Amino acid sequence: MNTEDLQKKYMRLAIHDAEQNCKTGNGGPFGACIVKQGEVIAVAHNTVLQADATCHAEVNAIRQASQVLNTYDLSGCMIYSTTEPCPMCFSAIHWANIAQIISGTCIADVQKMGFHELPITNQTLKELGNSPIQLTPNFLREECLLLLQHWQNSEQGHAY
Repeated sequence: MNTEDLQKKYMRLAIHDAEQNCKTGNGGPFGACIVKQGEVIAVAHNTVLQADATCHAEVNAIRQASQVLNTYDLSGCMIYSTTEPCPMCFSAIHWANIAQIISGTCIADVQKMGFHELPITNQTLKELGNSPIQLTPNFLREECLLLLQHWQNSEQGHAY
């Protein structure tokens, strides 16, 4: 499998996990996958609705990866996120030393849906914080937008 096909596989793991989560009613349409040297270390989804505002998909994935690798230092890892990480998640990714963020949709997309997002992009955070994180936005954007649309059209999304 070539690099692009592998990257699509990893993002689709995050998308699939978020889709499954949406079906349970336990959280929103957000998923994340952490990979190190071609190995999937963690796949997680948003669990905010289970009474913890910090349980975004990226934070949940970082917690899982840290347990698997038995370290807070996730150097050499990449994170695939169905939506551009919020400032909290970007900071957690930075502090975990994750090398790259590959994201699908952007913060503005979820703001339009009514999510309570701060309008601060990852590019702005990278520049302000002089962060070494590499950013790859709009990866499988259409598939990630479809995930958001499916959630918005669901009973859970309508209630939001």
